[in-house]
This record gives sequence, structure tokens and C-alpha cells, in this order.
Amino acid sequence: MSGLVTRIHRLVWIALMAALISVGAFIAVPIGPVPITLQTLFVLLAGLLLGVRGGVLAVALYLAAGCLGLPVFAGGKAGVAVLLGPTGGFLLGFIPSAACCGLARHLRLRSYPLVLALCFAATALTLLPGMFRLMSVLNIGPEKALAAGVIPFLPGGLAKCLAAAAIYKFMTARKLLPL
Repeated sequence: MSGLVTRIHRLVWIALMAALISVGAFIAVPIGPVPITLQTLFVLLAGLLLGVRGGVLAVALYLAAGCLGLPVFAGGKAGVAVLLGPTGGFLLGFIPSAACCGLARHLRLRSYPLVLALCFAATALTLLPGMFRLMSVLNIGPEKALAAGVIPFLPGGLAKCLAAAAIYKFMTARKLLPL
């Protein structure tokens, strides 16, 4: 493929992953100040499929769309105020999470356990800033923030990590990864 076609192909994948993260926000289970969504699955996949730079760009595009007023955040919310609210830490944690998963592509990892380990680390990179933001915004201690912002997300996080690593492994084995 020519250079221009390659760049367009990459931009389309970045936009697709940003759109999937947006769709994931609407698949939500409200459980408190922070809903359980499918966004994190698509954040993991953005990094795994697009690499560090592409994954971070997809998340940045998603966050920029929400900050500019598109209702792409959970519950159809939009605006910079969402980043300043209880879910802001989780949303900003998507950036290092995608970068962490992007290392699998950068290092050309093929081992399912290693990719899964990166997904677990990436999930922690989403949950920890989220927990600290909850502590700050809701003025609660670490125990309550852990109970509200981490523990309820662990079973789903495990399932999303297993799924993301499996999808990456499948796409890698069949040479279906984007450029």
C-alpha cells in the first residue's frame, strides 16, 4: 500500500476504535457514582490492535469528542465537567491503559498469558486513577473508594481482559491486525 493509503487506513482504525469506545459507554449497568460499561473492553482493544500511539490517539479522540459536547460519555453525558466529576479519573485512566496494552503490539507479543498480563496491568491503570478521583470528588476515604470504584469492576474487568487478549490472539494468528 502507498504511504497515503496506509495513513488513511490507520486513521480509519483510530476513528473506529474511538467510535467503539463511545458505543461501549452506552452499554452500561448503573451501580453507583460510576457505571459498569463496555468502554474498557474497547480501550484494551484499541491499544492491542493499534499499538501504543494508535491506541492513545483513539482514546484521545474519544475524550476530545466528549469534551467538545458530543454525548459519548456514559449516560449520554458530554462536556469537560464529566472529566471533573466522579468518572473523570476512570476516563483519564483510559490513556495509560491503552498505552499499556499497546506494548503487546510494539513488542510483537504472541503469548496469551503475557498479553493477558498487560491487560490486567492496563485495567489497574484505569481503576487506580478512578479510585483516587472518587476519593477527591466525593470526599471519601480509600476504603469507600475501593468499595465503590474498584471492587465492583473486578469481575467484569477480568472478563474484558480475557476477551481482549483472546481477540488479539485470534487477530494476530490470522494476520488481521490493522497496519
